[in-house]
Amino acid sequence: MTTAIPRLQGIRGATTVDRNDAAEILAATDELLRTLIEANGLEPDDIVSGLFTVTRDLDAAFPARASEEYGWNIVALLHASEIPVPGSLPRCIRLLVHAYTARDRAEIKHCYLRGATVLRPDRA
Repeated sequence: MTTAIPRLQGIRGATTVDRNDAAEILAATDELLRTLIEANGLEPDDIVSGLFTVTRDLDAAFPARASEEYGWNIVALLHASEIPVPGSLPRCIRLLVHAYTARDRAEIKHCYLRGATVLRPDRA
């Protein structure tokens, strides 16, 4: 039996909220994190870093605060605001997680929820 060696993989996800409200931003981010973690079988020690971005119409909360619930207290996290591209999806939270996993790149499950499913219908 061959055991796959964990490799560093990038895992993407996105979600949207209806309002620029701290509780709503954190709840939607929590849903995204839970979905991404469960879909990819990740443990807190697997996570190397997380990059959270929000569209400029969201400034009521830092989405990464939701990651504390999952034991990411010593994970390198970064928040950024996206450039306002005409026609871009409003009130959107995006996430890029770098994690060690034995899964092949093709087995990684990127997660797009709520209104963000329009960004990648094939991944919704």
